[in-house]
Amino acid sequence: MIHDNRCAEFLRSEAFAVVGAAKNRDKFGNKVLRCYQQHGKEVYPVNPRAEVIEGLSCYASTSDLPESVKSISVITPPSITACVVQEAIKKGIKNIWMQPGAELPEAVAACRLAGINVIADGRCVLKFLGFDNNWLPAQGASYL
Repeated sequence: MIHDNRCAEFLRSEAFAVVGAAKNRDKFGNKVLRCYQQHGKEVYPVNPRAEVIEGLSCYASTSDLPESVKSISVITPPSITACVVQEAIKKGIKNIWMQPGAELPEAVAACRLAGINVIADGRCVLKFLGFDNNWLPAQGASYL
């Protein structure tokens, strides 16, 4: 039940970001981004090496995100997750969901110390929200 409360708190955000968003539709960084789009969420991709992913302008780092973003999904190697968490703390992010493979015990501890609601127990937002890999946005639809 505690985990469900953490997930519910995470999902109450006005806007979300996917740190580690990917252009490749087979990668989890892309699937998580599309999952938020499927569920009508305002979402921002973070990838310093891309300009646009799934029709959305990319942000180079967590620090650059709009103030409305209070929840981020992290899909990065653990060594990068530590840096993402430090940026998120400075930015005032309230909720971090570390997707499977992104978890790092030190980063989880830093989140807890900073009072961030952190989900890092192997659960995946794709399963929690439900994801249809074949879904495509309606032509001309805007998600921002």
